[in-house]
Amino acid sequence: MARSSIPSRTAVAGHPIHPMLIHFPVAALVGLVATDLAYIFTGDEFWARASLWLAGVGAVGGWAAGLIGLIDLVSVVQIRRLITAWSHALVAVMSLSIVTLNWLLRCQDMLAWVSPWGVTLSVVTAGLISLAGILGGQLVYEHGVGVDTDS
Repeated sequence: MARSSIPSRTAVAGHPIHPMLIHFPVAALVGLVATDLAYIFTGDEFWARASLWLAGVGAVGGWAAGLIGLIDLVSVVQIRRLITAWSHALVAVMSLSIVTLNWLLRCQDMLAWVSPWGVTLSVVTAGLISLAGILGGQLVYEHGVGVDTDS
């Protein structure tokens, strides 16, 4: 039985924009844990600076991707009806709120906030972003959100 697709309103030539934008922020937020641990174990300020930048890229890029995803969530009825879509959005906003706090704290003093709060917030963010990714995958693979099944 062929599954129906749910097209994205925010697409370029049929390709949804939200999945295009999430890769760099997700990579930055997962890498943030590694750079925090590298700073804690080596004391090299390079890693604290790298963490500051990764937190910024994760926060700004994540919010940009989130705004595009929000357009689909509120403007496509079939997406709006999915509990998985609302769960994905809620977990992503929680993650982005935490990383934004983490980034703003680091902007004040990038060295002082790494341990213990920075790395703790980084680990929580990485866990939440992983859960958001699982839920996003369910939207694509189980519900056909943004997938062209007519070809």
